[in-house]
Amino acid sequence: MALHASAEMMIQMLTDSGLTFGPDATPEGRRAAMIAATTNPAFPKHPVHDVADRTIPGPAGDIPVRVFRPSAATGLPLLLWFHGGGWVTGNLDTHDQLGRLLCADVGAVVVSVDYRLAPEAKFPAAADDCLAAYEWALGHASEVGGDAGRIAIGGDSAGGNLAAVVALDARERGLPQPKLQLLVYPVTDYEFESASMIDNAKGYFLEEEGMRWFYDHYARRPADFDDPRFSPMRASDVSGLARAVVVTAEFDPLRDQGEAYGERLRSAQVPTEVVRADGLIHGFFGMHAFMPPGKDSWEISVAALRDALGTA
Repeated sequence: MALHASAEMMIQMLTDSGLTFGPDATPEGRRAAMIAATTNPAFPKHPVHDVADRTIPGPAGDIPVRVFRPSAATGLPLLLWFHGGGWVTGNLDTHDQLGRLLCADVGAVVVSVDYRLAPEAKFPAAADDCLAAYEWALGHASEVGGDAGRIAIGGDSAGGNLAAVVALDARERGLPQPKLQLLVYPVTDYEFESASMIDNAKGYFLEEEGMRWFYDHYARRPADFDDPRFSPMRASDVSGLARAVVVTAEFDPLRDQGEAYGERLRSAQVPTEVVRADGLIHGFFGMHAFMPPGKDSWEISVAALRDALGTA
């Protein structure tokens, strides 16, 4: 398909907001631009029953989380969400609206995790924090009105990478698998050779140059690129993992590596649904009110979560 008109408008808006890469890009500048682009007061916050910030224990100190509740009921399913931003940007505020939408549509408690960012905390700090958050959820879901027996995990972009890593880590540590892993345009490999990485290298918001910047800020050394906790596609075995939904976008450099990971899961007999949003770019998820072609991906993801968590 051609690039959808709504995606063209979004690219222009993101460019105008400063979310583009230049030779002098810094983590501080990128973070400020992402916050400015995602916390516009002109867009009302989607209503949910309750939103509260708290901390949970982590391997290097307390981890801030934001808890979205759909009702006052207890024993609700829980979705643990890891935000995107290339392991360098993003926080609880940049993904506040997404947490609200997921909470309302899925009918689950959503716990958004503010893991440590690079380059201040390089690999595997983010992965370690997200695993700690999952372990906390397994043991303490009731503290936020959740049911430890009905936990799903998910994330977008770098957060999709972290969700995939948590599923792998849980298996290696003998922890229960989540009921579902929702991987939204995930980073699954350190690669620049796929067709989507080449064809979508420039002009579609997320660019090859930007991915190199993110990889280099997150990694401690080149050897990290081969580590399955950095590149889950390089895991020797992906069997025994949770059911998965993998969402990709047609005009996204990460499209092919996300879809390749989905096929890898399928080949390992992991029930997996791969859904591509034609005509759209990286970053569309949760913006279906403004980018209509993203509605199908959203509805499929929500339906899978509701089915897996027993809220259908």
